[in-house]
Parts: sequence; structure tokens; C-alpha cells
Amino acid sequence: MPHAARDLIDLETHPIHQTGPGRDALVARIRAELERDGCAVVKGFLTQAGIAALTAEADAVADRGHRSFNRTNAYFTKDDPSLPEDHPKRRFFDRSNAFIPADNFAHHGPLRTIHDSAGFDSFIQDCLQEEKFHRYADPLADVIVNMAEEGAGFPWHFDTNNYTVTLAIQNAEEGGAFEYAPRIREGDENFDEVARVLDGTSGRVKVLHLEPGDLQIFRGRYSLHRVAPLKGPRRRYVAIFSYVEEPGMVGAPERTMQLYGRTLPIHHERAGQRADSYID
Repeated sequence: MPHAARDLIDLETHPIHQTGPGRDALVARIRAELERDGCAVVKGFLTQAGIAALTAEADAVADRGHRSFNRTNAYFTKDDPSLPEDHPKRRFFDRSNAFIPADNFAHHGPLRTIHDSAGFDSFIQDCLQEEKFHRYADPLADVIVNMAEEGAGFPWHFDTNNYTVTLAIQNAEEGGAFEYAPRIREGDENFDEVARVLDGTSGRVKVLHLEPGDLQIFRGRYSLHRVAPLKGPRRRYVAIFSYVEEPGMVGAPERTMQLYGRTLPIHHERAGQRADSYID
């Protein structure tokens, strides 16, 4: 049965679909949080019915998630022996995670209903105050679910996309805190401070505990971040909606293969077409 956005999103508390003082106040608060540290959270964005629907949808396609176990640096690049051993690009960590690709979620299912709901994209764009704002055109990655199980975690990394919007769906029994170093590489790579984060000596790291139904807007291309390891049998589900500065952008073939276990012709056709010069 098709879902209605009003049953999934708490539009009474968070009126993203209509102009007025309620939406204006919400946008103003989020803008202030993003300006301060590149991260903003809307608590209770989903209804209880919305949380249940998204959990059921994720459970139904969990077996299609691509699990990967490897070692990676913060940039998802290969080792560079020409650099010193303690350089951030040469610091590799165990990564164990799973992503359920976007093409597993039905057009009329709850996840895409939220993504396609009236005012959702414009609300995100207004919060970010971006003139250049487009949905990620990657057919495997425009809206996905990150699935993590006991022992899993996602080590320190930068996102490929400029802005990431997430919905917490289900938490593990323990662990899974979101840790981030706000705006650590706006303008340059800032390798010295990245190294301090990796060493555990930086004073810039913040810890965020998201609850099911929370909406998070995050400038993940500029803020180093990670998810702490999980404990307990219950999976952690987080939906991820991605936006970029230029139309038609997709993931690089190498990273797409890392995250989803496969590529499509479009990834190879558009390889190298990015709007910035960051190393990843």
C-alpha cells in the first residue's frame, strides 16, 4: 500500500511543506547550527508510524546490502609510499559496514515517499543556503540505507558528496555514536589537524547520539567523521539522502565498488567529473 508523507513525517511539528513562521523558525535554527559546526539535527522528524515503516522496509531488503571488510584511510585512496608514514593519507583503519543501494527501494515505498514529499528538497536547500543544489544523480546512491551490525563501525572519513542528509531509523543496543570534527577542511586539506583527530589528540571532535526518527543535515565533505563500533544483535539503520553542487554527478568507480560491490556504466562514463579538487 502506498504511503502518504503526512503519515511518515511529523509535519505538524515540522511544517517543511508550507511557508509560515513555523518553517521559518526551523530553517533559521538549522542555519545557525550549520554555520557553527556544519551539523544540524531535527529531533523527532519522523512519526512513530514513519519509523516503523522505514524499519520494515529496511528489514525487507537487508539481505541485499553490500557488506565489506577492509582497511581504508579517510579519503578512500590507495597508499602513497612517497609520503611520511604518519601522514593522514597513509593511516589505514579497519572498516566493516554495509550499504543497501538505492535501486532496492521502491518508488512508492516509505523511503522514497519521504524523499519525494512536497517541500523536502527545498527545505534542505533553504537550510543549506545553496544556490547550486541538486540531487545526487547516482542510481545506486541517491537515497540508501546504511546497515551496521555488532562489531561494525565506520572509521574516520570524509564524504564524497558535499552535503548529506540522514534519517536515524533504528539503533543498535549499544555504540554507534556519531563523532565529527566540524569544518576541518574548508578551503584546504588541513592535514595537521586531521592527523590530530586520528591520533585522538584534537579538541575539535564532537559526539552526537541520534535517536530513531531524527533528521540530520551534515556537511560531510568538509568535516572528518566516524561511527563508533556497535554492540548487540539489533542492526543499526540510517537512511542517507545525498545532494551535490552540480547536476548529473555520480560516484567514482573505485569508491562505488568499495561501497556497493558493483558499478553501472554511468559511473565509468562520468568518472572524474567533480566540482572541487579535494584528493578524494
